[in-house]
Amino acid sequence: MAKAEITFDDIGLTVTVPVGTRVIEVSEKVGSTITYGCRECDCGMCMMEVVEGMDNLSVPSVLEQRVLDENLAGRKDRLACQAQVLGTVTVKPR
Repeated sequence: MAKAEITFDDIGLTVTVPVGTRVIEVSEKVGSTITYGCRECDCGMCMMEVVEGMDNLSVPSVLEQRVLDENLAGRKDRLACQAQVLGTVTVKPR
């Protein structure tokens, strides 16, 4: 199985994960300070900033893009409950 790396800038930790893993699945396990209120893309609380590697995340779904738009997200923002890691990426809480 292909692997990818995600770095959590807030805690200075890099983790190797299977390609396609959602950020939320890892951040909860490693103690990142990304905040969660839901798990299914309906509140926007898990918005995170992609410091590096935006192209190494899955393309936002229509639902994710709608939530990002509703929350006036910037170009570097994604939802941790939806973004899947495809390569090397660095994220931090927003």
